[in-house]
Amino acid sequence: MTLATIRKRADFLAANRGLRVARPGFVLLAHPNGGQGKRFGITVTKKIGNAVVRNRMKRRFRELLRAALPEAGLPDHDHVLIGREGGVERDFARLADELGEALRRAAAGKGDPPRRRRGGRR
Repeated sequence: MTLATIRKRADFLAANRGLRVARPGFVLLAHPNGGQGKRFGITVTKKIGNAVVRNRMKRRFRELLRAALPEAGLPDHDHVLIGREGGVERDFARLADELGEALRRAAAGKGDPPRRRRGGRR
């Protein structure tokens, strides 16, 4: 089974409305995609580091998702990993364990509470 990559901004925004599971190295978003199979996307902001650091983190996340999603991913869902600050230094095996746990929590419907908004924007 091949995994499709999410490329459109609208799909990333839709995933943001889905289930959120936070871990020390990343945040997993899972959102139903209407029968388009298992898809994944990766987001790493400039707050994480320069381009070299961000690209390294994206390569690691891509490999984690390709290994975990065929078995543990939610069927017909978009899976988005958002990089967090400590994620690039974390041990790869530990990240893999955390991703497996996050996918199990998402499959059970046990997401984290919605995040609080900062500032005055509504």
